Amino acid sequence: MEDPLIEQEDDPKPPTIEPLREEILDPSDPDRKALVGSLLSNAERELSRHRLNVDPNHPPHQQRQRRFVPERNQIISDEVDRLLEVRFIRNVWFRTWISNVVVMAKKKGKWLVCVDYINLNKACPKDCYPLPKIDQMVDSRGGYELLTFLNAYSGYNQIPMAIEDQEKTTFITEHGLYCYMVMPFDLKNASSTYQPLVNQMFKDQLGKTMEVYIDDMVVKSAVKTQHLSHIQETFDVLRRYRMRLNPTKCAFGVSYGPFLGHIMNRQGIEPNPEKVEALWNMPSPKTPREMQVLTGRIAALSRFISRLFDRCKPFFRAIQNRKDEVWGPEQVEAFDQLKRYLTSP
Repeated sequence: MEDPLIEQEDDPKPPTIEPLREEILDPSDPDRKALVGSLLSNAERELSRHRLNVDPNHPPHQQRQRRFVPERNQIISDEVDRLLEVRFIRNVWFRTWISNVVVMAKKKGKWLVCVDYINLNKACPKDCYPLPKIDQMVDSRGGYELLTFLNAYSGYNQIPMAIEDQEKTTFITEHGLYCYMVMPFDLKNASSTYQPLVNQMFKDQLGKTMEVYIDDMVVKSAVKTQHLSHIQETFDVLRRYRMRLNPTKCAFGVSYGPFLGHIMNRQGIEPNPEKVEALWNMPSPKTPREMQVLTGRIAALSRFISRLFDRCKPFFRAIQNRKDEVWGPEQVEAFDQLKRYLTSP
């Protein structure tokens, strides 16, 4: 019996791909557009669908609806309208799995609307597909004359949800119930669906002319004159899979740029200036929690700090002290020395 999801060799018809259409994402900003439609051929699209694999022994859960102030409700309503317009979500009625929306503040006065899938995620076994080792990826990036940095536009949303699992992603608002037709960002195993897809897409380039970590991509060329052909190969793959890029997060033919929290250049990697600046401008911690924030920022720069443990001993002692006074002369001196070390050439 033939598998309907796999193209047969004797079938002369090419994979059918629905023509993409351009949609405005935000009516107040006509320049924010996306191409919407089928992203892959029929066989490839079926293989890339995200499936939840909910444990049948785990009963469905309905979260109690949360209430929001009118300003937050308007933010949620605007986001729902946008997602409906680009056909990322649809209306549903009388579902058994129901989750709440969450509104979080972003930089520059913007807001992020996401869904609290804590109960649904608990019901889904962890997918142990290995993600690339960030340290190994950035350690081997030196010696390339030209780099091109690419970022997928709403990368997870370019993966369709399995039809049988769509209504499990139902979320509630004051205007009704909606579910995702594409993979949302908040699901437990989203990265384990996305990474295998990009690994398959770029299998001939990975480790040679390209590195990919989920939706972050870098095209690298040791010889400057070969860079254009390497970009062409990458775009041929992106075009075949109908994967769209975010032009505001792409940089073409540069000698350095940000990748996975570091700055890549021909010599290798350097600390991200934004992370160094955040540490430099951080006020002196007053509580154990603020001290933990400090050590977290130091950890993000740890690969660039020699004798890290010795330099951070005063901070660790302050956290373990568990007294109200966590910042003393010893910590002040250690913090000043660390700042000078990170900003010295």
